[in-house]
Amino acid sequence: MLYVDIPTTPELQKLIAARGEAHVSFYLRTTPETQDIGQARIELGNLLKAAVAQMEAAGTPKRTIWPIEEQVADLLDDERFWRFQANSLAVFVTPQGLQAFRLPNHLTDMVQVADRFHVKPLLRSVSVPQHAFVLALSENAVRLVEVFADLPPQEIRVPDMPKDAASHARTASVNSRSYSGRKGGAEGQNVLLRAYARAVDAALRPVLAGRSEPLILAATDPLLSMFRSVCSYGGLADGVIRTSPGNLTPAELADSARPILDEIQAGLVQQAHALFSARENEGRATTQVARAARAATFGAVELLLVDIDEVVPGTVDDSTGEVTLAKADSAQTYGVIDEIAGRVLQSGGRVMALRREDIPQAASLAAILRYAI
Repeated sequence: MLYVDIPTTPELQKLIAARGEAHVSFYLRTTPETQDIGQARIELGNLLKAAVAQMEAAGTPKRTIWPIEEQVADLLDDERFWRFQANSLAVFVTPQGLQAFRLPNHLTDMVQVADRFHVKPLLRSVSVPQHAFVLALSENAVRLVEVFADLPPQEIRVPDMPKDAASHARTASVNSRSYSGRKGGAEGQNVLLRAYARAVDAALRPVLAGRSEPLILAATDPLLSMFRSVCSYGGLADGVIRTSPGNLTPAELADSARPILDEIQAGLVQQAHALFSARENEGRATTQVARAARAATFGAVELLLVDIDEVVPGTVDDSTGEVTLAKADSAQTYGVIDEIAGRVLQSGGRVMALRREDIPQAASLAAILRYAI
């Protein structure tokens, strides 16, 4: 299983709102393969040195720098922590504390030092599906398989998951033609299968709690429609693998799920492009950084698309949204586009972190406004 802990909305809002003398944001690629994690630890050590150099150049007091160094050094020495990783790691440090999030997507190694955290790369994990779960459901068996972008799929053990429909109903078969109350014939079979579907859903809740990845259903009717009607997980995908999954291997299920996952992502991007085109004709969309910053400051941005990799150093005025660009990263600046994204989220807007080629006009950002400004 890929070990991820994607930040919840309150956690993300807290990171965005944080301000202080020294806020250090680390992003680095990791691997779930423990035997190969050493390179990531070395890279975090190198990024720490770069962060310290930036703080020293800015005249940050040593009493502020030392606690940051010590906390990251403790993390580097935590063998158990490094044993359970995903594809990327985000670490946010101040003199008062450290937070780390293991992420499913592949991020570029970087460190940012400012009076606030750099959260834009984190947004990729909460805005665009990177991997998924497949529920292979039939009368005779049920399995949960985790599907990754570039790793072999893994079957996940789910505590209290029913073995099959018959054993859950404590009967030899759910297809009995005898009657006992409603439990007989086609009507009785539906009662037992729906109860089985509810039990599967209940078993999944603790495993999927706090997750946002799509859950793709591999099943046939009537179980397919029954499970959809009782499923409590908000990420149940519209697309389904419409086949009896009993004899399919995890790899075969993953192969069937990936086109659905790609379709989900492409659909989100296509919807955003269509909305941008419509609003641009009304003067309510822009790819200009300065205009987007002003709109975000006044709470006018409904949806913001940002380049996940690019960092534009500078500052954004708290009152007017005026952008002042800088030639290079320093402890006196921060990511301008990152700051714009934070303001959009704080005003109730949505942010999608994408690759540049998925943004209208291949720009650094694209802002869709609630009203013209």
